[in-house]
Amino acid sequence: MHELVVNLHMHTRYSDGSGTHKDIARAALAAGLDAVIITDHNVLVDGFEGYYQEGKRRLLMLVGEEVHDQARLPQKNHLLVLGAGQEMATFASDPQRLIDRVRRSGGLAFIAHPVESALPAFGEDDISWVDWEVRGFHGLEIWNGLSEFKSVVKSKLQAYFFAFFPQYINHAPLPETLQRWDELLASGLKIAALGGSDAHAWLKSAGPFRRVIFPYEYHFHAVNTHLLTPTPLSGDLAADRRMILEALAVGRSFVGYDRPASTRGFSFSAQGRDALAQMGDEIPVQGGVTLQVHLPAPAKCRLICNGRVVRDWQKREVYTYITTEPGAYRVEAYRPYLGRLRGWIFSNPIYVRS
Repeated sequence: MHELVVNLHMHTRYSDGSGTHKDIARAALAAGLDAVIITDHNVLVDGFEGYYQEGKRRLLMLVGEEVHDQARLPQKNHLLVLGAGQEMATFASDPQRLIDRVRRSGGLAFIAHPVESALPAFGEDDISWVDWEVRGFHGLEIWNGLSEFKSVVKSKLQAYFFAFFPQYINHAPLPETLQRWDELLASGLKIAALGGSDAHAWLKSAGPFRRVIFPYEYHFHAVNTHLLTPTPLSGDLAADRRMILEALAVGRSFVGYDRPASTRGFSFSAQGRDALAQMGDEIPVQGGVTLQVHLPAPAKCRLICNGRVVRDWQKREVYTYITTEPGAYRVEAYRPYLGRLRGWIFSNPIYVRS
């Protein structure tokens, strides 16, 4: 399998970001990303999908949409729509109808920032997802950089500190989001996870001073989604788009916080009596299943099944666990950075089935 590093969920001047598509491409190329997926609010922007190149480095840009009901106050139920090929904002008032329409169009539906608290100091509302009766969505955005900022800021003074030192913001996915994900997995659903930057590169002014708050470059070195694909990018736009969307749909990927250290090279696999499995796959439990974790560097690691920690390891790179119990098994890894233990890797599940 080949590993592609993708950053997704970002905004341009077509909605509430400050940069252009070319600005994003330049920043992503400098960060060494393989692909980005732009999702402006309630608009599908045509004409920018394709490859951007600088020297020997090449980047694939895809364009989706972040859809929500603009008539609802406060806003709720933001959905990341990827690969639908048509604008979906007209269906935003009914989340289930929206998801159904996305699926009929061949697109993917991921619930954006399932939990996002209010930020009263700046007049920001809680814009969490609230309609949990919906079905048919492909997954959740388990780690959102902007949502986490809103969860750690308690005052304007703190906000100003993080504006100049954003590397102190990210800790891990919000516990409430991980709990919701585990509940869905324990119910038997296959729910893929991804990480989103929610990058806006806000341009702020104070008198003669102007500063970009949380620039695209910052996000591209932080929370990324790493995909496992059968081949590298080929240069065929339709084929590469299809390959990326397929990996996202099934969860053949993991969320990596690449600022403390690169998460490239992580793997989580399973071997059964007659089958092998990667993240996103199912494997029968009969005869027992051996789960194997390979980290890029030693770290604190734990194996979770249906929300329950079944094994906790310390400061190793390779871990093995044998199970005869069915469930959705996923991996979390943590390592110290800037004085505290922070989330580093969050895998998609391997589904051990009876």
